[in-house]
Amino acid sequence: MVLQVGERRAGLQPEPSSACVPSATTSRKVVLFGATGFIGRWTTKELLDLGASVTAPLRDPKAADELSGWFREHGTSIENLQFIPVDFHARDLGISDGSLSSVMQGAPGDVINVAGAYAFGMRNTEATRANVESAEAIVRLAARLPNLRRLVHLSGYRVGGQDPSTLPWSDAKRRRLYSRLGAYEASKVEGDAVVQATADRLNVPLTVVNPATVTGHSITGETNQVLGLASTLLQLWRGDLRAMAGGPATFVPVVPVDYLARFLAMVPTVHAAEGKSYWVLDDNTPSLPDLLALLGNHYRVRVPRLRVPVGIVKMLPASLSGIEPETLSFLSTNRYPSGTARELAQQHGLEFPDTITSLKRWADYLAEHHFTVKVTSTPKF
Repeated sequence: MVLQVGERRAGLQPEPSSACVPSATTSRKVVLFGATGFIGRWTTKELLDLGASVTAPLRDPKAADELSGWFREHGTSIENLQFIPVDFHARDLGISDGSLSSVMQGAPGDVINVAGAYAFGMRNTEATRANVESAEAIVRLAARLPNLRRLVHLSGYRVGGQDPSTLPWSDAKRRRLYSRLGAYEASKVEGDAVVQATADRLNVPLTVVNPATVTGHSITGETNQVLGLASTLLQLWRGDLRAMAGGPATFVPVVPVDYLARFLAMVPTVHAAEGKSYWVLDDNTPSLPDLLALLGNHYRVRVPRLRVPVGIVKMLPASLSGIEPETLSFLSTNRYPSGTARELAQQHGLEFPDTITSLKRWADYLAEHHFTVKVTSTPKF
């Protein structure tokens, strides 16, 4: 399906990245799973702006119109964008070898998987299907691709780095993990291990990217994601945040979506990145209390002084604490090995935007566009 170029929307708009732009003689083809999601659409935009041909598998054909319109509004040519149907319930994803050959013929081919369900309160079976079984199926599909250069899998900063040699897990281990972490985080942990193990078994060249909490565009603040840290900002904005969970060293790192998109678009082209995992985040993100105080002052709202240890918050009912129980495991003092990702990015012309400025722009966009609507937890994969 070949689509037409749209017009650039008036107002403040991000410019296409100049980093890693292919030469005029370079042909690049990418199959990107999860293109309709928050991270997926920005990564697709980045690839299209770089001149790549992108194939986006979609569950719902109607989503193609919405996504195409979003690219038109953001001044991105969609001449090199096509859609194919996908069935995440099918072992082969419903994508034939003939379709794969036509998509990847005659060019270095990359597969980028940013699909999955980011939601709390899911059933274990629902989370496993979205974040484990579908991810494993994408690895199997990548193994069938002619001219495959790299598979890039999006994992997470708290779940990345699992040991694939521990598989297969016993039923008892899975039950303990899902009970302790909740369906979302546990399924991401399991998915990280399964993807690595399957790629090893099928000799698929793999790079894993583990992003932090993904915030809005560093220039415009734009986001359509209002879960996690964004929901805490909503409480702060409305004056419903009674206390801050965690201590002075509680660390919830962030990364703007446009920087993550540039990293995801760049990393398959780097030979040395094969077989590596990268934690993409700003290690200088303020501690969570300082971050919330910063944005509360930016909003000119009351910032609660009371701080409650996470252990105590876990003992309280969610109706009293105002905190989704599955998010509590993210409130830790852990630090993450972000240096290799930052070094790789700098080698290829990617500079991390100023985090404080990006956070304020994200907070402004949330207040203007999303804090007047109900926050939902709809799985998207």
